[in-house]
Amino acid sequence: MRWSPFLGIPLVIALISFLFFKIFPLSSLIGSPPPLQPRLFSAEELSFYNGSDPHLPIYLAIVGSVFDVTKGKSHYGAGGGYNHFAGRDASRAFVSGNFTGDGLTDSLQGLSSPEVKSVVDWRDFYFKTYIYVGKLDGRYYDSKGNPTKYLKGVEAKAARGAQLLEKQKDEEAKVPSCNSRWSQDEGSEVWCDDGYPRLVQRPIEIALTGKMSKRCACYKEDELEQAGLEVYEGCDFFAKKCRI
Repeated sequence: MRWSPFLGIPLVIALISFLFFKIFPLSSLIGSPPPLQPRLFSAEELSFYNGSDPHLPIYLAIVGSVFDVTKGKSHYGAGGGYNHFAGRDASRAFVSGNFTGDGLTDSLQGLSSPEVKSVVDWRDFYFKTYIYVGKLDGRYYDSKGNPTKYLKGVEAKAARGAQLLEKQKDEEAKVPSCNSRWSQDEGSEVWCDDGYPRLVQRPIEIALTGKMSKRCACYKEDELEQAGLEVYEGCDFFAKKCRI
């Protein structure tokens, strides 16, 4: 029986094919599936993605932008510590800490400009960390997916908050803050390495939060007669360290 040289051809082809697909897997040739196109959700549609159905992804909205947070389902899924955010837009709760009833709302009415900035910063965090899947029809986007006047107002207020915070930072940098520490045995104390500790009103605080607060700052001896400086109760006028 004579051997035909053509009998080896199928074996050679099979070997070449095996090596080719070993080096270049089929998945790399086909490529990854295209990402989902962002879409417009109604509040009712979004509510289905609250983590209660294991066959559906988990979505949340913040400032009207919807994100897929399924990769964090241990937090956002049923029983998770952040599940109250899933399936809804609870923008206000990101700064209020009220996770029940009326607190789980997308309204930012009455919040200060730095608080609104904080909410917008949270939205930016989700853009960087999770998958953006669309917009929520309602307060921030209309039925065509266009930004509403409310959203533009929120973003303008957030920008104002950023400016005020930067201004306060610059103002407070002119007078260094006190050092501070707390221990269970000795309580709280403040001190200055250079100067004397004084309580002073934050000049921009009312514009920032609508409230007044004070901070501990270090003033040199020739600055202590300025109006508005307050010596800590029980602390000597020239003491560099005070227990409070």
